[in-house]
Amino acid sequence: MNLLNQFKDAKLCKQVLAELTAELKAPFRFMEVCGTHTVAIFQSGLRSLFPENLIHVSGPGCPVCVTHEKEVALFFELAKKDVILATFGDLMRVPGPDKKSLKDLQAEGAKIKVVYSPFDALTLARENPLAKVVFIGVGFETTAPTIAATLKIAKKEKVKNFFVLCLHKLVPPALRALVVDPQLKVEGFLLPGHVSAIIGVKPYLFLAKEYSIPAVIGGFEPLDILQALYLLVKMKNEGKAEIINSYKRVVKTEGNVKAQEVLAEVFQPCAALWRGIGEIPESGLQLREKYADFDAFQVFDLQFPEVPPLKGCKCGEVLKGLIRPDECPLFKKVCTPQHPVGPCMVSTEGSCAAYYKYSL
Repeated sequence: MNLLNQFKDAKLCKQVLAELTAELKAPFRFMEVCGTHTVAIFQSGLRSLFPENLIHVSGPGCPVCVTHEKEVALFFELAKKDVILATFGDLMRVPGPDKKSLKDLQAEGAKIKVVYSPFDALTLARENPLAKVVFIGVGFETTAPTIAATLKIAKKEKVKNFFVLCLHKLVPPALRALVVDPQLKVEGFLLPGHVSAIIGVKPYLFLAKEYSIPAVIGGFEPLDILQALYLLVKMKNEGKAEIINSYKRVVKTEGNVKAQEVLAEVFQPCAALWRGIGEIPESGLQLREKYADFDAFQVFDLQFPEVPPLKGCKCGEVLKGLIRPDECPLFKKVCTPQHPVGPCMVSTEGSCAAYYKYSL
């Protein structure tokens, strides 16, 4: 028996939805900050079942979407150098400043390889010892440990032609940037299960202690999401602000300690650029000095270029929860998954792509 089926049980979902609806005393605005939650809410049909006064906004939970336009321009410049650029496939169609994508550059002759893991990129470097292989490191705390582990292997094996362009983002500092933004009126957060499996509960405590905002770590099945929302609304009604872990079958209170140790050994926090938000202190990761030989920024003397934002694209406002994707003037007109103008329409975890696919 598939145990996950319990979390999709229609009867239980209806029961929790009824309890959630009864608990709603006034309009309640919550934000989910994980792209997988975004898709799950739409894919399961939950959004169409939410009561009218349960207001759902999406946040900066898609790693491709939050990659800043300056970062995109930077790896476009790198792709034109004498290197092999290794990347996850979801970055291939992100539009750059000249409306071209890595896929376009690849068609023009750039050496760009799609890999499924950083270990594949390291293998690519081993197999091409005379080439310089640069892996684009994007993503949140979920993917960073595997890249850290890959770098440890590369260092141990003394691989001299493997480099990482480190553009990782950390979720808790971004949440702080959101809650201090006077434009954003969010009363509770549905916190990401995948990220939380790595970092645990403690990094979120500031939401409750400093800002009196309740938050729940939730899973991705329909019952997981409904239960998390019920707990959020119940805390709000009772005047409580806590961080509740309702995804205990995956997330431990302390997180994945081994992954945290590997991260701390290889990386250190730094300021990072977020699309739509700007620079957030201590919200990124950079390689420590003992791994400087693998740092693409240092080896290739890279600097972020000055580029204008994508004309007409409202991805920034969508990522901050200020507008819905269908409120962007380009949505479904000139911006579609087939011809994306902005990254939120590119990634399968992007809010715009989810709205497009499930709200037609």
